[in-house]
Amino acid sequence: MTTYLIGGGWNSEAAGLVYGPFLAAAGPEPVVACLLIDEGDGAEQFARYEGALRKVAPCKPVPVLVPLGGSFDPASLDGVGALLVCGGLTPAYQEALAPVLAELTSLLADRGMPYAGFSAGAAVAAGAALVGGWLSQGTPVCAEETGEDLEEIEVRPGLGLVPFTVDVHAAQWGTLPRVIEAVALGAASCGVAIDEDTLLTVDGDRARVSGLGRVHVVRAEGAHRDVALRAYRPGEEFALPA
Repeated sequence: MTTYLIGGGWNSEAAGLVYGPFLAAAGPEPVVACLLIDEGDGAEQFARYEGALRKVAPCKPVPVLVPLGGSFDPASLDGVGALLVCGGLTPAYQEALAPVLAELTSLLADRGMPYAGFSAGAAVAAGAALVGGWLSQGTPVCAEETGEDLEEIEVRPGLGLVPFTVDVHAAQWGTLPRVIEAVALGAASCGVAIDEDTLLTVDGDRARVSGLGRVHVVRAEGAHRDVALRAYRPGEEFALPA
């Protein structure tokens, strides 16, 4: 199953680049479930995603709104051809999915259903999901406003669709140091930080970058977990960690 990770961003010129491969994989005029944590403006937020998707290709987006503090019901995907997990408060998405992580992962695999994650949706696609925080043992590693209402960096169970931890809005929010710290501390075995308006397509044992920005790959090396960092540009590929 191919997984599509989008680092956030609303540049209309990038819509075809970041959503096009996902919609093409979903087939002709697919029904696309758009999972949103509803903090009171769910309908308005869904309209943004619907507009972006319809601009790219003929499709039928449908809202799947989960109230803040609620749980996602996989039965809402009946009759759906693809799943887009949208953006918002990342810990709330992880909490909504936590009771059904294994069930949802199996459902996606059994149905061959394409998964796209936008911002928070990209973060929770990982097995070790980096959901927020701006402090590491009390020391700031990124701006407080990027902390997702958390203080210390938190890594929680995610869907396990990709074998690395994901952070998003990398260049725009300065979150790359957060995923570097998660890898250095051993909370994540490997990490990627995705810029806005940028897509990372994960297919088999390879990942490919497209869109307008870069994907920054963080790996730990040696017994002391020295960190190696490389940025990949649109059109470049890299092998997934074993």
